[in-house]
Amino acid sequence: MPERSLPPSRADHVGSLLRPASLLAARAGREAGNISAEALRRVENEAIGEAVRKQEELGLKVVTDGELRRAWYHLDFLQGFTNIATQRASVPAKFQTAGGELELQPVSTRVVGKLTRPRGIFIDDFKFLKSMTTVTPKMTIPSPSAMHFRGGRKTVDVMAYPEIEEFYDDLARVFAEEVRDLGAAGCRYLQLDEVSLAYLCDPTLQEQVRKAGEDPTELPKTYAALINGTLAQKHPDMVVCMHLCRGNYRSGWVAEGGYEPIAEMLFNEIAMDGYFLEYDSDRAGNFEPLRFVPKGKIVVLGLITSKSPQLESKDDIKRRIDQAAKFLPLDQLALSPQCGFASTAEGNALTAEEQYAKLRLTVEIAKDVWG
Repeated sequence: MPERSLPPSRADHVGSLLRPASLLAARAGREAGNISAEALRRVENEAIGEAVRKQEELGLKVVTDGELRRAWYHLDFLQGFTNIATQRASVPAKFQTAGGELELQPVSTRVVGKLTRPRGIFIDDFKFLKSMTTVTPKMTIPSPSAMHFRGGRKTVDVMAYPEIEEFYDDLARVFAEEVRDLGAAGCRYLQLDEVSLAYLCDPTLQEQVRKAGEDPTELPKTYAALINGTLAQKHPDMVVCMHLCRGNYRSGWVAEGGYEPIAEMLFNEIAMDGYFLEYDSDRAGNFEPLRFVPKGKIVVLGLITSKSPQLESKDDIKRRIDQAAKFLPLDQLALSPQCGFASTAEGNALTAEEQYAKLRLTVEIAKDVWG
């Protein structure tokens, strides 16, 4: 079976990579006021160039900038819009890890006025990535639901948006402007990192949403329309995929539960070309929801965990691919790690060498399975 001519690649990855020590030191220096923004940018450029070279050496046909310019997978982007304030949540998020529970006081956004996009947010970052590679550059941005889910209606200013539908319209518009300009800059592979929909598959989190005054059965439909609005101005040749995440902080996760509650809507009502689905453990459920995937869409199976350093068995991964192929033809499947290696600057509990071993394994298994 030949390599796909369009992304996603048979061997792909979600995007974020562990930050090298030199970059973390430079960012700390910038925060302390000891180095200039230009100096930090030079260190970032060097780190990204090295990450791109490493990805290409491993045989990946798709590369990212590792999200190395970001502290968080989402906040650095969301703060590029006007009238966005940030705040620490009053209630800590509880992440489950193999070694026990981790608590994080998550940072969430508040909308304090009308949303606008005064300038491109990741446009220059994409242009730099594109200039560094001879294979397909992939840009990742958060899903627009990240601006709403963590706080709901109470985090959207009622003076600016007396009707929540006006907020959703503006949110889709400002995201669509960025997607449009990424396309104009040459981006042909874009990924939306979507946490909220996966969280809404967890009964415990559904109850938390109810207590916050939202309807967990209606929110997926709201977010589907919001995401489709985000893609309203995309370049006709741009491939867009969605990664669904159950939380990724220092090798921990928040949500559990299979895709069944949202599967039919997810695969058929959202204008995606492909989906990166976490399948590295039982918390993601079984492969049966794949029966809803229509022809022409690709599912990238996240069977290789980014949360621990242990390398998976090739035979075990191949068996799981065979199991998934009972619900979706092999030609509509691909392989990746289940999430990024560093959704936040802290990164997961493995080394850079172990991270790249995971990516090498992904490439090797994909060659064995798809040729």
